[in-house]
Amino acid sequence: MARTIAEIPKGSRITDHISLGVIAKFFPRERIDSVLVATGRASKRQRDLPGHVVVYYVIALALYMQVSYREVLRCLLEGIRWLQGPNGHIKVTGKSGISQARKRVGSEPLQVLHDELVGPIAVRGGKRMTKGAWYRTWRLVSIDGSTLDVADTKENELAFGRPKASRGQSSFPQIRIVSLVENGTHVLFGSRMAGYDTGEITLTKDVIGFLTKGMLCLADRNFFGYKLWKQAQETGADLLWRVKKNLKLPCLRRFRDGSYMSRIYASDKDRRHDKDGIDVRVIEYTLEGVPDAESLYRLITTILVPKEAPAKELAALYHDRWEIENAFDEFKTHLRGAKIILRSKRPELVVQEFYGFMMAHFAIRGIMHEAALKTNEDPDRLSYVHSVRVIRRKLISFAAFPPSG
Repeated sequence: MARTIAEIPKGSRITDHISLGVIAKFFPRERIDSVLVATGRASKRQRDLPGHVVVYYVIALALYMQVSYREVLRCLLEGIRWLQGPNGHIKVTGKSGISQARKRVGSEPLQVLHDELVGPIAVRGGKRMTKGAWYRTWRLVSIDGSTLDVADTKENELAFGRPKASRGQSSFPQIRIVSLVENGTHVLFGSRMAGYDTGEITLTKDVIGFLTKGMLCLADRNFFGYKLWKQAQETGADLLWRVKKNLKLPCLRRFRDGSYMSRIYASDKDRRHDKDGIDVRVIEYTLEGVPDAESLYRLITTILVPKEAPAKELAALYHDRWEIENAFDEFKTHLRGAKIILRSKRPELVVQEFYGFMMAHFAIRGIMHEAALKTNEDPDRLSYVHSVRVIRRKLISFAAFPPSG
């Protein structure tokens, strides 16, 4: 039952009662408050925009990329208008006030909240099981990288750089990102960002830490390297990575399914002395009748026993890696909008906006996953574009209700 303004506890602010509904379901107020305290960013005095509201606001920015800063805030606050009565007026802080509030919060709480709450959500067992998320006993995940344009300011250019173009430089500075994706749900997790000149492998070293036992991680040939493979294997996850055709992989033992045992080393010197070699199983195959297919595909895996994962199944499974491309397309094209850049003009706020962006994508995918479970459907078969539109429409009406509502 709706409460009147007189029923709001004395000394509390109207903004204390904001809850973004579908977003707060995955990022509850109490967790946000806890992170703000842990990072030293909790509001120390009464403000129009306290810390938790700023966090919700930054996430909401990703849902309304084509709307001005003030209009996004107005949308966020509209749902609590009823607390002030039918003639109530909501004060929407100006652009300067919004910017100051975002600076006070900074990017650290958003990244910490992202790392704590954004992760795989597929389930299995009983009557509820996420379709398309599993291979035998493994949770399927992939790793890949991409780039995003950011606002063209001197500060952003100095912090992040910009790619070269055929004539001079590109129009906008860019950030480079690397993420893991849960293939069956398109949830992007473990995401990291840096300037454009930072290599994907450098970022991947941090992302790898989000792998866990029970996962089967797919990766393209550009990610393979002895050190990175060893780091990923030590997480307990299993790996299925494509490698370049010129990598030395002598056949030590041939299996009936056509795969063979080999060993990788950090260097040729280590190979000669058989030092610190890592056993891998190699799968080589061709794609017949497929336009533009390469002459040979080579995969290596940590799954050394063929009966646990036959070569034909792994060869077919590897191409599921492209699910991460679809996930990137979702937030770069359909959530952000074509030809729209991250709007923050200062590097610290770009980082903040990026993690808010990733959390918004996670919330959307979380809602889609719940809908898929209820209808016993594959999450991939649900329309991401439609889901974004529905959530945008519902955001205002949900804004005044707690997640449990």
